[in-house]
This record gives sequence, structure tokens and C-alpha cells, in this order.
Amino acid sequence: MTKTPLLVAMDAEWGLSMRLENTMQFPHQMTLGAIQNNDLIYQMGEHIGKQCRRIGINCNFAPVIDCNTNPKNPVIGDRSFGEDKTNVAAKGFAYANGMQQNGVMACAKHFPGHGDAAVDSHLDLPVIPHSVDRLSDIELFPFKALAQQGVMSMMIAHLSI
Repeated sequence: MTKTPLLVAMDAEWGLSMRLENTMQFPHQMTLGAIQNNDLIYQMGEHIGKQCRRIGINCNFAPVIDCNTNPKNPVIGDRSFGEDKTNVAAKGFAYANGMQQNGVMACAKHFPGHGDAAVDSHLDLPVIPHSVDRLSDIELFPFKALAQQGVMSMMIAHLSI
């Protein structure tokens, strides 16, 4: 009915089951971080993309591409592919590409990097106290990589940098 197509988005990091009961649940990203074959993660992205499209979702707020550098982080944890920036970027791209090749916009999050937060950003404002060099080397690395490879969107984190 609208002249402008609607953007229908969902937070479905491990599939529709993150928000909808009785749907297929895929592994959380920490488990996927240990997989050597990134094509399997691409295939997961394909399946999640197809499931999203089937119910009318055209943007998935995934993947999480935060480097999980703080083991006490109360909100990222198993939502991250791990602490290694190169692995996070590669797996994040595989997941995003699988969805995007199936008509669902990927949304890399949480820019500029939520992996070293010490408090839950849903309850308080985390402070990330790192230097520009550290941020560029670790936190921003996956975001730069996915931007260069064509991820269609990024979610900004509510952080104090």
C-alpha cells in the first residue's frame, strides 16, 4: 500500500528462534567461532536469510562482530565469534554474505565495538577507555573489513568511547 518499500527488521542473531518460539535455533556465534570451515557459516546465513524472507523480514540485526576481549562482559559473551579480530571478521562476513545473497540485509553490530564493555549497555552506559590505536587495531578491525566487503548496514552501539 505504501509507495516507499518498508524496512522490516528483526534481531535474529541465532535465527528466528531468538524472538519466535517453535522455530529452528542455530548455534550462538561463540560456537561458530570454533568452526574452521566458514562455508558452513555462510550456509547458516543462507538458511536464516531464507527463513527471514519467508516471514517478511528484510533486515536481520546480525551478525555481532564485536571482538570478545573482556571475559567479564555481561552482554556480548556467546554472541561474539570470539576474541581474534581476523576470525571475527571472516566469520561475520560469511554469515552476512549468506543472508545478503538471499535478499536479507545484514546489520553488523555493535559499532565501534562492544566486546570490552564491563557493564550491560541495556542498563548503564559502558565506557571503552582505549586509545585510538587500540580501537583501530582491535575493535574497529571487523567493521572495516565488513564495510570493505559490502555489508549493507551497521548498528551503532550506545557506548562512551
